[in-house]
Amino acid sequence: MSKIEKTIARQKEKIAEGQFYEAHQQLRVVASRYVKSSNWDAAIDILYGGALALLKAGQGGSGGDLGLYLLEVYGKAEIGVDAGSKGKLLALLRAFPPEEPTKKRFVGEMIAWSSQFGEYPNGDPELHHVAGTLYAEDAEPYEAERHLALGNKDSPEQLARVEYDWYMQDDSHTAALYAARAIFPYLLTGNLRSANKAHLIFTSRLSASNKSLTVQEVSGKSSDVRVYPSLPLLNFLGLLLLAIQRGSADLYRQLAKHYAPHIKEVGIWDDALAQIGEQYFGIKIPRQGNPLFDMMGSMLFGGGGASPKPEKAKPKKVEEPAPPVVDLD
Repeated sequence: MSKIEKTIARQKEKIAEGQFYEAHQQLRVVASRYVKSSNWDAAIDILYGGALALLKAGQGGSGGDLGLYLLEVYGKAEIGVDAGSKGKLLALLRAFPPEEPTKKRFVGEMIAWSSQFGEYPNGDPELHHVAGTLYAEDAEPYEAERHLALGNKDSPEQLARVEYDWYMQDDSHTAALYAARAIFPYLLTGNLRSANKAHLIFTSRLSASNKSLTVQEVSGKSSDVRVYPSLPLLNFLGLLLLAIQRGSADLYRQLAKHYAPHIKEVGIWDDALAQIGEQYFGIKIPRQGNPLFDMMGSMLFGGGGASPKPEKAKPKKVEEPAPPVVDLD
């Protein structure tokens, strides 16, 4: 057994005996010595082993502190983002008690490290996906949205589930408001494939769990569209995705005009749709700050507020007039 392994073993014994403070302090002191001598591997092993042991013992504050120190060492040592470095962080993240305050800071600094030393400016998608999934399990939908919107190929399914479960606590005619929270973030970050996947999963679940909901299948040679007579804004979202796939500015304008009264009732889609119009159809909007991140931070994600449901106007439950004619071929 190496010197480092012996140190970790001794501190694990103290943790098992309930001597959490002493173990935490000694692990920090030993790690600091290795940091001062630039023995990064030793410092990382000490901090990771100690943090994991404390977190598993339910000591979120002490374990989180060592986890944050580990990320500090990652930065000083300029540790790159790879399976090994991510694996340690994900193991610690999964070990955090659900309501531990340090967890959110750990996630933020983990993403910042991956942004600085990895290939993704917005942070590593796998780290985002795991963080978002854990927040979803902890019933923190706003935090789940923030991370799943920047996650990996599995994230759209998870985000659609988050939004659908959230929708189930609300009125039946509000489906589109929750579907949009899974679709707009992907569109605003240029991820059309994930937007389509989230839409398909949300609407499939909606149809499967509401047998009395009227659904009309409109098929063409190259496209299939589901029409929900009682949910006009959900139809708008599906046709919006179709317009983006075709790159048709005329169809986008037609949809925006046809559904304008319903969109006005919602009251919070205007900025997102203006950005989508410019991003995908070249329809210019006035520049005011950074609309992408302003919208994603406030409108789509609730600004981190504590409201149990998305802020919204209540659209009336109506039968929509026939949607604009769309050539599906």
